[in-house]
Amino acid sequence: MSAPKKTVRRSLLVASATLLSVSLAAPAALAAPKPSGSPSATPPAHMSTVGGTRLGRAGTQVDLAGGAPVLPKDLTARSWIVADAESGEVLAAHNAHWRLPPASTLKMLFADTVLPRFPKTTEHKVLHADLAGIGAGSSMVGIKENQTYTVHDLWLGVFLRSGNDAVHTLAQMNGGIRQTVKDMQAHAEELQALDTHVVTPDGYDARRQVSSAYDLTLFARSGLQKQDFREYCSTVRAAFPGGTKKNKKGKKVRETFEIQNTNRLLSGDSDVPVYRGIAGVKNGNTTNAGATFTGVAERGGKVLLVTVMNPEKNEHNEVYKESARLFDWGFQAVGKVRPVGELVRPRSASPSPDASGRPSATPADAQTGGSSSKPVVGAASAGGSSGVGIALAIAGGLLVLLAGGVFLVNRRWPLPDLVRRPSSRQ
Repeated sequence: MSAPKKTVRRSLLVASATLLSVSLAAPAALAAPKPSGSPSATPPAHMSTVGGTRLGRAGTQVDLAGGAPVLPKDLTARSWIVADAESGEVLAAHNAHWRLPPASTLKMLFADTVLPRFPKTTEHKVLHADLAGIGAGSSMVGIKENQTYTVHDLWLGVFLRSGNDAVHTLAQMNGGIRQTVKDMQAHAEELQALDTHVVTPDGYDARRQVSSAYDLTLFARSGLQKQDFREYCSTVRAAFPGGTKKNKKGKKVRETFEIQNTNRLLSGDSDVPVYRGIAGVKNGNTTNAGATFTGVAERGGKVLLVTVMNPEKNEHNEVYKESARLFDWGFQAVGKVRPVGELVRPRSASPSPDASGRPSATPADAQTGGSSSKPVVGAASAGGSSGVGIALAIAGGLLVLLAGGVFLVNRRWPLPDLVRRPSSRQ
C-alpha cells in the first residue's frame, strides 16, 4: 500500500537575462556512407508497453482535458515524446516505442554509463589504438595521437562536437569498445530502456543498433541527475586543447581552439533561435537515423523533456523546429492534459511489492487499465560555459533534499534547479 503523498516545492532561480540567437557555422555531420538499410516507413503493429499501454500503440497518443491546447499540426517526425522531467508523466507521444536508429543521441547512454568512472581531472595520453575503428565520415573533435587530454576535455568533445574520437578514447580507458558496449547495454536494461540494442558506443550506424524516443528520454532523465552531465550538455562553447608547439622563446606550449555545441536550440542558428529555458541535452544525425534530438527545458517552474526522431520534412534544422513546437505545446499543456503514460523507474529504484507480492499500481495503470506488474515511474546528476552569446547551465550539486533521504512518495526524481546564466566573453 502506498503512503500518503507528500509534496516538495522546488525553488527555481531565474536570472533576468534576455536570450539571443547566435549564428554558428554548421559542424561536420556524423554520416555513414554505407548504412545498413533504412528502417520501415511504418511503425510495427505491436510495440513495448513499458510505461503504459497507450505508449505501445501506433500513432499519436494524447488525452486533452478542458482548456488544453491542440498539438501542433506540422509534426513530421517518425517518433516523438513530451514528458514532465520530474513527475515522469508523459504528456503526449507519437510511436514512443518505435525502435529506430538513434545516431549520436545514444551518446547520452554512453555518458550516463561511463562518466562516473573517471574523475574529470584524470589525464590520458592518446595512443594509436584509442582512435582505431572510428567509422568513416564520423564527427570528430580533433584528438591527436601522443597528446595528453583530461577527462574533462574528452567529455567536452563528446557533448559539444559529438566527437567519435573522444568517445573511442574514453571507451578504451573503460576497458575497450566491446566492454563499453556491454556496460551500456547493462545500464540500459537497468533503466528499463528495453527498446535499446547497443552495437557501437558512439551511435554510428550499425546493423541492429536501435533505440526509441521513450528510451532516449530515459537516458536524458537519468543523466541529468549527474552534475557533470548537466555541465557538459549545457555548455555552449569551450576552449579545446590543440597541438603542442614552441613559442618564440623556445618553450613548448599547448595551443587551444574553440569548439561550439551542435545543439541548435542551445547555441542558435540562422533559422533557429536559442530556445528560452533550454539546458541541453544531445543531438544526432546519421544517414540511417536521420536527425534525432533530446532536449530539456525549464519555464515557470516546470521542467520538460522532448525527444524527436527522424522528421520526414526535409528542411534545414527541422528536428529543432519540431522540438521547439513540442516544447511550446508542452509548457502550455502541462496541468491541462491527462498523462498517457509515464517514464519508468530504474530496476534498482522500483517500489517495494505490496502485501500480495506485486508492485503497487501506478497512476498510468489506473488510467489505462494496465497490469500493476508493469514497470513503475521513475528516479536516477556540468558548471560552465564560456564565449559569446547566452549560455544556459544547470546549477551543479544541489539536489532537492527530502526528509529521511528518500524519494518523494509520488515517485518524483529530484532534479536540480535550472539557472539561466549569461556567459562571459573570453
